Amino acid sequence: MIRVLIEPCNHQSFGYGLLQVDLLSRMHSPHLVGLLGYCADQSHRLLVFEFMPNGSLKGHLHPVIPAVDVAAGEQRDARPTLDWQTRLGIALDCARALEFLHEHTSPAVIHRDFNCSNVLLDHNYRARVSDFGTAKVGSNKANGQVVTRVLGTTGYLAPEYASTGKLTTKSDVYSYGVVLLELLTGRVPVDTQRPPGQHVLVSWALPRLTNRERLVQMVDPALKGQFAVKDLIQVAAIAAMCIQTKAEYRPLMTDVVQSLIPIVKKSPSMSCSSTPARPLQHVVYMSPAAGSNTS
Repeated sequence: MIRVLIEPCNHQSFGYGLLQVDLLSRMHSPHLVGLLGYCADQSHRLLVFEFMPNGSLKGHLHPVIPAVDVAAGEQRDARPTLDWQTRLGIALDCARALEFLHEHTSPAVIHRDFNCSNVLLDHNYRARVSDFGTAKVGSNKANGQVVTRVLGTTGYLAPEYASTGKLTTKSDVYSYGVVLLELLTGRVPVDTQRPPGQHVLVSWALPRLTNRERLVQMVDPALKGQFAVKDLIQVAAIAAMCIQTKAEYRPLMTDVVQSLIPIVKKSPSMSCSSTPARPLQHVVYMSPAAGSNTS
């Protein structure tokens, strides 16, 4: 099965696509969505990626309820709920993807827009990171920063990057922490429909992550209590470190990976193999015109 999306090419989308082609043609990891090919024909341009049949993590954590169901008063999710062990596996896959970008490429690559929309799931619900249109090549120095214009998704931006434009690998670590909170709570990063004090996920969750009773209460109700409290406490501790306000207090992604591996290994249903099964289908994708990385 091949899906095709074609849009006119302009200056911004051209730069967006070329960056992805350049980066993904040089980076090969089982935790990144693979680029299969590229085609340009006058005003049209195509990027060909591996097809991930289970869609994005966002589609599972925050499914859109059809309008007809809302009108009927039904609360039916569009997709099955991700169970606890699947969420742990996704967290580890994402951590490995960012570890590869930060510590196994030279110089490091900073994703700059890591969020649950850019986490795609294969037919086994193994996660791969996608969308490198706004990525930045970082400094060779340890924790070296790059000054650039602020791009990314509201709710995922690290405080120091949002306020100064100073970008480091620790900016991605913060974004990863927000995704980890989404996996734990089922909440979106910013939700103005919630009561005062609960609009921003990070500020609401941070004081609860180190309080066992409050931590259990904040877990996604869709899990229906089907999780190990000991594992929850450990994952919450990782999330708390990742979303620290000061970048220097956040861990390296290697440390996150090493912390998650023993938690995931406890489950007989989850494999810690670094090579997920290859998908059988492909998608042809046209990079959106909004956003480029020419700064």
